[in-house]
Amino acid sequence: MSPQSTSPPTPALVQGRVRHLRRTPLEYGFDHRVYQWLVDLDEPPRVPAALRPFARLYAADHLGEAGPDAERTDPLAQQLRIKANVESFLAQRDVELGAGGRILMLSNARVLGYVFDPLTVFWCYAGTELRCVVAEVHNTYGERTAYLLEPEPDRAALHSRVPKHFYVSPFNDVSGDYDIDVRLDTDRVFVSISLLREGAKMFTASFDGRARAYTPRLLGHLLITNPLMPQRVTALIAFHGVWLWLRRLPVRARPAHIPPEGV
Repeated sequence: MSPQSTSPPTPALVQGRVRHLRRTPLEYGFDHRVYQWLVDLDEPPRVPAALRPFARLYAADHLGEAGPDAERTDPLAQQLRIKANVESFLAQRDVELGAGGRILMLSNARVLGYVFDPLTVFWCYAGTELRCVVAEVHNTYGERTAYLLEPEPDRAALHSRVPKHFYVSPFNDVSGDYDIDVRLDTDRVFVSISLLREGAKMFTASFDGRARAYTPRLLGHLLITNPLMPQRVTALIAFHGVWLWLRRLPVRARPAHIPPEGV
């Protein structure tokens, strides 16, 4: 599968909806409008100086080490460091992209120096073939982990099941499996993660969005209509968490976090 033929032009801004549905022991759901960046890590978006504080991507926010250039504000240097970290994560799992490797990243950007990105997705191409997807999960305690997902041959959509090993919500422990669906089409981006226990879906989170080619005008429009996006994400997580706590949903103890190799 070619990244040029099966994915949107990059850089792109992806406008869509985040939906959560909790099925047990308390049924509860929500639906919020969001936007994210979709970028080729070799080709940073050209953001005007006035808008850069609202659209920064930093290696320190993703996988691996920030590196010696952690404080550099050059977008290309930061994105290439993220790419190197993803490639290192893959190499430690015997996955090689080769000299022509390309990586597309779906992520929130820092806005006024702040970011919270519950899920970052990396589509990893060896030449024109989708070799794998890396799903990087963050929690509100400053911890992160990543899951390696490998596609079936000749499939635009990727479906994978992996054991859960990371504490995300105070209302769920680390037991169970994740059922993950990922799709990247010419204009659509879709990611769904369901928590399974004994074959039953306990919880599902999804993002479904339409990608539009980045322009400064589009970014400015989104900054007005969806201001302070990462700050809003954090505030909404806190709001929904308090709502569930007030309804006496049991809180699960958070275990010590041991990041997997390369994270």
